[in-house]
Amino acid sequence: MSIRGSAVFARRYRAFLFDMDGTLLNSIAAAERVWSIWAERHGLDVAAFLKTIHGARAIDTITRQALPGVDPEVEAQWITEAEIKDVRGVVAIPGAIEFLKRLPADQWALVTSAPRKLALRRLEAAGIAAPAALVTAEDVAIGKPNPACYVLGAQRLGVSVQDCLVFEDAAVGIRAGEAAGADVMVVTSTHSVPMVTRHPSIEGYGQLQVQRDADGLLRLQHTTG
Repeated sequence: MSIRGSAVFARRYRAFLFDMDGTLLNSIAAAERVWSIWAERHGLDVAAFLKTIHGARAIDTITRQALPGVDPEVEAQWITEAEIKDVRGVVAIPGAIEFLKRLPADQWALVTSAPRKLALRRLEAAGIAAPAALVTAEDVAIGKPNPACYVLGAQRLGVSVQDCLVFEDAAVGIRAGEAAGADVMVVTSTHSVPMVTRHPSIEGYGQLQVQRDADGLLRLQHTTG
């Protein structure tokens, strides 16, 4: 869907909920370096496997492979430690830092499939200040596309998730936002091929402005410059 004329610009929101990887920062190169090593070690088709890793918790990605003799918790911990060590090339999505600075601190949360230590490491590498409200892989029993993470993010801000706008880039995260009952904005900065979606999309945050009205609600505006 084109961003122009989207209903998200007609609504006012109590808060914004952001995915991290691919939404606020680009960590694809670092993640794929680590996951490629893991996939090769386990005899997987690396190119095909890498298409499945984005947006999901490491433990869920590994569990889906159903590899004999593999302990998903142990392997997920290896992935996390390797990714914490490798943040080369991790950068903010264009305009993300400036956009976040314009948001009241108590009206946005980060909702990521990454473990907390990795999330903080990547945010630091990208130059993004960690928010007061942070939901990570350890905070939910079931990861995206289950909506629990976004419901929890809204709860930590003291608002209803249906009154929030979710910013996402990956299919599993979009499905999580939809299942939670929130509106969704798709960030396409890291997409190598166009995504077919019914939601409005942006390449970066330079297209957006945000206003806080007298009732304390947030409203997006689209800029052409």
